[in-house]
Amino acid sequence: MWGSRMYRILPIATGYFSIGTSASWKLKVLNEGLPEGGNCSHVKPKVHQFFPLVKIKCNPELQFFLCSVYVPVCTILERPIPPCRSLCLSARRGCDEVMLRFGFPWPETLECSNFPEPPDICVGENTTSAPPSTQQRPFVSKPPGSPGRPAHDSGGLPAFPEGAMDLGFVCPVQFKVPKGFDYTLKVGDKVVKDCAAPCQGMFFTPQQINFSRLWVGSWSALCLLSCLFTVLTFMIDTERFRYPERPIVFLSLCYLMVAASYLAGASSGNTASCRKPFPPPLDLPSLQMVSTVTQGTKHEPCTILFMLLYFFGMASSIWWVILTLTWFLAAGLKWGHEAIEANSQYFHLAAWAVPALKTITILAMGKVEGDILTGVCYVGMMNPETLRSFVLIPLFVYLVLGTIFLLAGFVSLFRIRTVMKHDGTKTDKLEKLMIRIGVFSVMYTVPALVVLACLFYEQAYMDSWMLTWNQEMCSRPGQHTPYSIPCPIGERARGLGQRPEFEVFMIKYLMYLVVGLTSSLWVWSPKTLASWKGFFHRPSRSREAYL
Repeated sequence: MWGSRMYRILPIATGYFSIGTSASWKLKVLNEGLPEGGNCSHVKPKVHQFFPLVKIKCNPELQFFLCSVYVPVCTILERPIPPCRSLCLSARRGCDEVMLRFGFPWPETLECSNFPEPPDICVGENTTSAPPSTQQRPFVSKPPGSPGRPAHDSGGLPAFPEGAMDLGFVCPVQFKVPKGFDYTLKVGDKVVKDCAAPCQGMFFTPQQINFSRLWVGSWSALCLLSCLFTVLTFMIDTERFRYPERPIVFLSLCYLMVAASYLAGASSGNTASCRKPFPPPLDLPSLQMVSTVTQGTKHEPCTILFMLLYFFGMASSIWWVILTLTWFLAAGLKWGHEAIEANSQYFHLAAWAVPALKTITILAMGKVEGDILTGVCYVGMMNPETLRSFVLIPLFVYLVLGTIFLLAGFVSLFRIRTVMKHDGTKTDKLEKLMIRIGVFSVMYTVPALVVLACLFYEQAYMDSWMLTWNQEMCSRPGQHTPYSIPCPIGERARGLGQRPEFEVFMIKYLMYLVVGLTSSLWVWSPKTLASWKGFFHRPSRSREAYL
């Protein structure tokens, strides 16, 4: 293995390989695959992947063994001196057990059978008679007849280190983000700073992502057209939409902006939700970095889409509460539309100020995250705590308040209907109004409940999904450690294998947008048709009057 290769002598800077050595050596490195210019950047990633094992000190000989393999010391010989098989066996004891517990096999390139035995010249250590606490320093073995020749160590396996049982999530170098971007990645109970999630290969396949963009984009276009029709109908016949019905117009306006945001995200690829790969670390200039999911507020397309989507999404829920409140004021407390309209400024204050304050809070906290399924940015995409605080709980509160006002209004309408029937008054118009309100309410509350159920599902299982992703990422076939990170073990490894159901996310997006589609149901009436006819005939009548 070692005798037929070509080598070159290169100076190695102090601490270049960062595995505990502080010596400045001239080392022989493999000439095979050496990049032009003569640096060791191709060797460093290979050594770096063993840093966690050196860190936990699974075996005191591992560091010396790795150095003798990848950066052997220069001698007067024409070839480097390889490590002895005994040194390999000694270094492997304890460390291969750690690797197996993390899901890694011992690398084939470091199989001890690849290394020579005395009488061949090799780097080894005499561990025959010295106890583990007083082992001698490693030395270069000598030919037969020389004193101090190493022999095989037949001692038993050392005890497994307590500190190696669970290192938690370790951020791969390829996912590292420069300081100042305030990225964090939560895997299980551990939050890692300056670490981002990859855009590809996390939870969903490329085919699922492409289908999601098409699915969300199609429903967004339909929702946008429906809401636009409602808003335009209001603009051509403003007097027709008076309180308590006017909040429907503002509800449609909010969903118009929500649909436009989703449509922009679905049609723009990963422009907003993902960032191009960050530059590699200075000490690993040839490392291939990956595209990462956007976080924070330093990527303008992501920030703008988040502001539109979150602000108008929350405002739509508050306008739903205001709509049910005005229905209750009109039906239960017998308020006229003039009395309700006199307080409209308070409705607008609540509907626009509360979402604005929440949006500003999220921006100040930097909790904006990209959504790889839709191409937009939102809050709580991979953080259950922020999802509960800023999305799940507010939507639940708004839905409960709206339902209370709605039921109170219906009780009042039923009482009015009973009185009218008792007096012999016709109740046809009132019954039609009750049916319209009932249908519209069901078309809002049912999708809202489904969205809440999907959000609850996300926040309940997000930690399990992240641990499963960690497991898949660290133990993919083909390489022993693609990202040089440990796998979940112990308590963290329980319940692994859970993955997000793609269909649940598709239902969530559909139910979120379907409310905008149903908003046009309220305006579909003969009055709407007459309003549009009058609008299109108005210019011709004006010209006739002028003539």
